[in-house]
Amino acid sequence: MKRCAVNSFVLLTLAVLSLVFTGCQSPRAAGRSAAELLAARSNYPAQWWAPVPTNGAPTWEILPQEAGPGEVILSKRNELGLLSNFAATPFTFRGRRYASLEGFWQMMKYPESDDDPRATFPGLTWPYTREQVAQLTAFEAKHAGDVAEQNMKRMGITWVTFEGKRMEYKPVHPGEHYRLIVAATREKVRQNPEVIQILLATGDLVLKPDHHQEPNAPAAWRYFEILTQIRHELQTSK
Repeated sequence: MKRCAVNSFVLLTLAVLSLVFTGCQSPRAAGRSAAELLAARSNYPAQWWAPVPTNGAPTWEILPQEAGPGEVILSKRNELGLLSNFAATPFTFRGRRYASLEGFWQMMKYPESDDDPRATFPGLTWPYTREQVAQLTAFEAKHAGDVAEQNMKRMGITWVTFEGKRMEYKPVHPGEHYRLIVAATREKVRQNPEVIQILLATGDLVLKPDHHQEPNAPAAWRYFEILTQIRHELQTSK
């Protein structure tokens, strides 16, 4: 009788160990996505990976559920959208106030003065002043920049300006434009406590863009990498 009890105990122990080492999951866990499991394990907000219907989604958008293991999409559909250049996160940079990083970015395509070559070039229409673009956000700022870029093509120029200095807009290697975007992004984060909070909340997740970018996009376009750099600065300064 004693031997039977011991054998039963051994069999039960082996069965339990087998379940553990084969990674047995409950039916509920087995039905969850890898992203949902990551959120549960790491205490990240599950809505960061909440699936969005693909039907009707813009073709430019990378949806939250498209994140790989350990990644998060900086989607404008949730609070991570505060990290987007489009977000209404006003900041002051070199004595001037900007309504968004997108406004700062697109503003550099516009004439700085009446004698700016962009202002005097015949046949061009500028729907906004440079100062007006600086106060735009989101798609309105992007549209203003698209119009300006068409004007740049008509002029045959590839440069933008800041404080009277010309710089290449899409350089092969990071240059002055990239350094300006990094500095402005740093100020946007520093001057908006809610942005700091959200950025630090991403922990060690790999930040990914919410839109498809052109192949070999210049470094200034890779805002998710710039934010990763700034996140590291914040984490190490605490």
